[in-house]
Amino acid sequence: MTTNVIDIQNSDVIMATSNMAENHPVAFQWVMKAKERGAKLIHVDPRFTRTSAAADVHVPIRSGTNIAFFGGLIAYAIQHDLYFKDYVVHYTNASFLIDPEFKTATDLDGLFTGFDPTSGRTTARAGSISSTPRATRSATSP
Repeated sequence: MTTNVIDIQNSDVIMATSNMAENHPVAFQWVMKAKERGAKLIHVDPRFTRTSAAADVHVPIRSGTNIAFFGGLIAYAIQHDLYFKDYVVHYTNASFLIDPEFKTATDLDGLFTGFDPTSGRTTARAGSISSTPRATRSATSP
């Protein structure tokens, strides 16, 4: 968490991914304050717990599928422009682009971009993030 837990009370939507009611009861009081204000609580956990009971929506995903689930949420938000663009550009690393030359291990038979087979090492140029922020690129830049 990157904010003070007391600020949770000011949220409109809270997504819990653990049994916060039992594991973090002091912090959970702020979730309940937010709910009193009308906030929605979404609990993403395969188990039904006290947090699930307090939630407006319980999403019982299968164990180990959380990365795919959150990836889908992120993709949906991006595709439907449902995110706070100014915040994302100015306060996260999302303003940087993936280097177009970057290849994943899937693309390279299990190896990563920059692997030198003669030395058995990855080169320093193997980074996947472009050093130029998206916000400063021209319209013709990749």
